[in-house]
Amino acid sequence: MSERPEQRKDPVDAIIGQWATVRPDLDTAAMEVFGRINRLSHAIGERVGHAYAKFGISRGEFDVLATLRRSGEPFTLSPRQLSATLMLTTGGMTGRLDKLERAGLLRRSPDPHDRRGLQVTLTDEGLALVDEAVGAGLAVQTEALSALGPERAGQLAGLLRDLLAGTDRS
Repeated sequence: MSERPEQRKDPVDAIIGQWATVRPDLDTAAMEVFGRINRLSHAIGERVGHAYAKFGISRGEFDVLATLRRSGEPFTLSPRQLSATLMLTTGGMTGRLDKLERAGLLRRSPDPHDRRGLQVTLTDEGLALVDEAVGAGLAVQTEALSALGPERAGQLAGLLRDLLAGTDRS
């Protein structure tokens, strides 16, 4: 990829340089992009996780609460809907629901439309917590993006949307 003079070197540049030395025949342009995406995802994921930890929840538990919150009033979904949205096994979901229910952030109740089913609903405490936590997580992400400025951040979002769309079709 083309390098601008003002760009600092990062660990991905070192990896690309090593490959260029031992395998100069490789086109490593994709490695430059995805290596950085992977490192960014890990670094920001850790920072966001620390922001959520201040509220006593993990990133995975935030995902459950946020999914319920985004569903709109009455902030209720079935465990199956939650599992499908979060791409979790039912066993993994049960563990998260157990912890969140013990913390008073959600409640499980029988589904009035399906005798065998359950509904998961945010409590008022869960609603307040997720609303605060989402703000804290977004603050971390916004701070990281501030290095680009609004215009370049918007361009990056568009490019990543295009890349994701192309990947989803494969």
